[in-house]
Amino acid sequence: MEISTRAKKLEPSVTLAAAAKANALKAEGQDILSLTVGEPDFTTPKNIQQAAIQAIENGKASYYTPSAGIKELREAVVKYIKTFYQLSYQSKNVIITDGAKFALYLLFQAVLNPNDEVLIPVPYWVSYGEQVKLAEGVPVFISCTQENEFKVTVEQLEAAKTDKTKLLILNSPSNPTGMIYSEAELRKIGEWAVLNDILIVSDDIYGRLVYNGATFTPIATLSEAIQKQTIIINGVSKSYAMTGWRIGYAVGDETIISAMNDIASQSTSNPTAVSQYAAVEALIGEQDTVETMRVAFEERLNKIYPMFAALPGFKLEKPHGAFYLFPNIKETLNMCGYTDVTKWVDDLLTEAHVALVTGAGFGAPEHVRISYATDLATLEEAVKRIAAFIEKKSVN
Repeated sequence: MEISTRAKKLEPSVTLAAAAKANALKAEGQDILSLTVGEPDFTTPKNIQQAAIQAIENGKASYYTPSAGIKELREAVVKYIKTFYQLSYQSKNVIITDGAKFALYLLFQAVLNPNDEVLIPVPYWVSYGEQVKLAEGVPVFISCTQENEFKVTVEQLEAAKTDKTKLLILNSPSNPTGMIYSEAELRKIGEWAVLNDILIVSDDIYGRLVYNGATFTPIATLSEAIQKQTIIINGVSKSYAMTGWRIGYAVGDETIISAMNDIASQSTSNPTAVSQYAAVEALIGEQDTVETMRVAFEERLNKIYPMFAALPGFKLEKPHGAFYLFPNIKETLNMCGYTDVTKWVDDLLTEAHVALVTGAGFGAPEHVRISYATDLATLEEAVKRIAAFIEKKSVN
């Protein structure tokens, strides 16, 4: 049986592939330092765990839920958006999904027709383009420079726009760069999108994880017109250390949310019930643990940024959010006699036992992504091993 053309054309996630390779070597007994996946190294806070246990004990977690999610969680999202965005929505504007990743998938399936174009600033999260292609859309990648903190401009958007352009994806704070758009930058982009009737897909998953006085501005908050033009994508994985619970959500136009719900009803049926009850507590329960984790990530960033920036050939902008470093290592590759960043990353893993993610999957083949969502001791040892690897491989 031959597999589909769709499946053949799909590029696997480089982040998951890197993590799987690192885990396989760990299973063999090798001392691997993995700085691959974007997964907080904290356990889910106790109050959230307890909410899940209570849902199991009182029988609420035993049954199917509505495809769009339980009423309590959709109302919790409405309350959360009101608290942190100062925006008003109703439950009908919310769908709960199996992670924020599936919210994006449902959105693209719901709004894209064959050959519709989606503007995607580069570097980008690895699944954006592949999910667009799965919906028979066309990803249009717009290269952004490190000098401009990898942020797209209205002039670049205007140059890339055609009569087939339907969506623009914005991710701030960004995976993989950690950059954050300013309010002024977002306002220009939002007004341009409204003028051109282009739907804004605002991936806000790292919005609570900002550092050193940086401010996260949700683009949907900048005007009523921009709000109507925006679909908010978010979830509980990053801010609440709930990656394994798989709960995300989308908020926006009722017609689009309804279409996403119809597709979900014929695919996953509904998100896991127990995870939904846990997410209610995450969103409307005490928020002190979010700040505790944010402070820990900030401390790690401030400690390890100068260490990674000092590595030979690494050119690195200090990020303002998320938990990634995204250095340009072109000079490092030249020093070590490499022309392919993926080969360098592979050799670093097998020889120095440090797992990073190639930038090729993010549209940036001169970069690597480094997750600092792990403990300082691991990060510090990783720097030492990378430095020794560069010295060993240096041909100059």
